[in-house]
Amino acid sequence: MNTIPLISSGLQGPIGVLHLPRLWQKVSLENAGKLHSDYPGIGAGYDSMVLDGLNINKDAFVTFMQTKPTYTQLEAWVLEQSGGTLDAGAVSTLNAAITGYNHDDATRKEILSACGLEDNGTILDAINLNNLDDWQSFHAQEIA
Repeated sequence: MNTIPLISSGLQGPIGVLHLPRLWQKVSLENAGKLHSDYPGIGAGYDSMVLDGLNINKDAFVTFMQTKPTYTQLEAWVLEQSGGTLDAGAVSTLNAAITGYNHDDATRKEILSACGLEDNGTILDAINLNNLDDWQSFHAQEIA
């Protein structure tokens, strides 16, 4: 059985980039042949936003991740790619884009319905909706 990633996009490591720990986990699992088929290693959403926001070349990232780095090794590599420090403004802009992203109405309704929750307008952001979706999928696969 393959792994559903449970690191939230709302988490950051020591260098302060939201979603980077989740991206590391997903690509690590993909490289090991253990990522659940419903999840892309690098998708068009938050994954691409992080790489673009940090000016990291996707192919270079993929190549580096094939070395099976620890998370802290990945952060060191990211810092190396940016000349030793990250642009605080760029990280702030990226993090704001991540926390400010909302799914479309249909996606929100689908996730909440699958979790047995009413769509009453209290959960709009993609981070929390994605968390709920991951937890529901994990429960269905591993617990139920």
